[in-house]
Amino acid sequence: MIHRRKCFVASLVLALAHPVFASPAEKPGAGELRLITLDPGHFHAALFQKEMLPGVSPRASVYAPFGPDLILHLNRVVAFNLRKDNPTRWELDIHAAPDFMERMLKDRPGNVVVLSGRGHGKIARIQACVEAGLHILGDKPWILDPADLPLVEKALLTAEKQDVVAYDGMTQRFEISCILQREMVGDPAIFGAPLPGSETTPTVYMESVHHIMKLVAGAPNLRPVWFFDTEQYGEGLSDLGTHLVDLVQWTLFPDQALDWRKDIEVIRGSHWPTVLTREQFQRVTGETDFPESLKANVKNDRLEYFCNDRVHYTIRGIHTTLDVIWNYEAPPGLGDTETAIFRGSRSRVDVLQGKEQNFIPELYVVPNRPEDKDAVLAAVRRKVAALQSAWPGVAVQDLGARIWVTIPAQHRVGHEAHFALLIKRFLGYVRDPKSLPAWEKPNMLAKYCVTTRGVELARQFPPSHSLGTADIHR
Repeated sequence: MIHRRKCFVASLVLALAHPVFASPAEKPGAGELRLITLDPGHFHAALFQKEMLPGVSPRASVYAPFGPDLILHLNRVVAFNLRKDNPTRWELDIHAAPDFMERMLKDRPGNVVVLSGRGHGKIARIQACVEAGLHILGDKPWILDPADLPLVEKALLTAEKQDVVAYDGMTQRFEISCILQREMVGDPAIFGAPLPGSETTPTVYMESVHHIMKLVAGAPNLRPVWFFDTEQYGEGLSDLGTHLVDLVQWTLFPDQALDWRKDIEVIRGSHWPTVLTREQFQRVTGETDFPESLKANVKNDRLEYFCNDRVHYTIRGIHTTLDVIWNYEAPPGLGDTETAIFRGSRSRVDVLQGKEQNFIPELYVVPNRPEDKDAVLAAVRRKVAALQSAWPGVAVQDLGARIWVTIPAQHRVGHEAHFALLIKRFLGYVRDPKSLPAWEKPNMLAKYCVTTRGVELARQFPPSHSLGTADIHR
């Protein structure tokens, strides 16, 4: 634990050496937006403040227990204020105490709450915020247990009654390959209609591969111990899987409301662990030993981290399989990858991100029959031509058996840029809550139905290993 403590002390010194602290804030004025960051346990909370936001006060508040998560958050905001190019100018009122939640609700120094970190207990905080008339951007996951779905429904209904916005951040909707895949799937001349599929040959297959150990500027990016506690943070499907489930329904049923009780059937779930040695755990957390909270999953002096999930479900009868995988560390030169395959009656529309694509997500349209190739190619060219005003430079290459929709570099923006676009959209809803699309609320329930029920089913059976993803999506 000495290494972790040294990191904590060094972080505290850095934050205090470059203060962004302010005297106690007054309540926001009429029409003014002012941020409250609540218990920041993930870097997404700091990304909200990476840039100064039009119409948002530079005065912001942070309410959290005192500890490493808070200090890391302050360091990130300090770094934004101190950077050479386009520095921010945030002022922070810090309230670090065990009763941070009660104190925030009493003080109410702002009107827009940002909440990230542990999934356990998050929905109760969201409910308390919307009851207090506060807008909230709650980072995924909102819940970990299917029994809590009525609590999500209650929070969304309360937000609507209070005329505030409760929103979770689906950043993948701003990824260009996902946007273009949605356009291709939504064009009957290209895709046709979704095939019903089956459990062995699903209509939709998606895979997300991430890595626990990552280097930032040559040093390990330390993860908090609670990251490995699936009762606190959730399994892979609970967390990253929310993006995959969201993309499935956003792509297949754009702007349509789903009923989680009628349109979703979760058929099967499975999970398996990524096993960490004591040395690997120490490297990624800074801790010298496995903590008591994780001892139940320590076998033969190794931590079995149940972060890998597969779920198979139907959405309006369309068979869908999702794999969420956390490996310990990527091979040299490689990184996180995602795969998304949609099967239609005329063609298959794929986003692939493997070695052939230089690990950059690329979009392909694969006609089902050679005799349909010319018609599908012509339809893809028409679609791409129609998209030029929104996405100039997107083009088409005929590769023979498949069609490559090429994406120019200017549209290849990273996760932090996606988050900036999400913030802009969220703040637009905050300024006009009635502009939030009606389908967002029921579809959030559908999403969390899949993620929570999938994990629940996985835990009912002995752990299994990956079931051969290549056989499904090739």
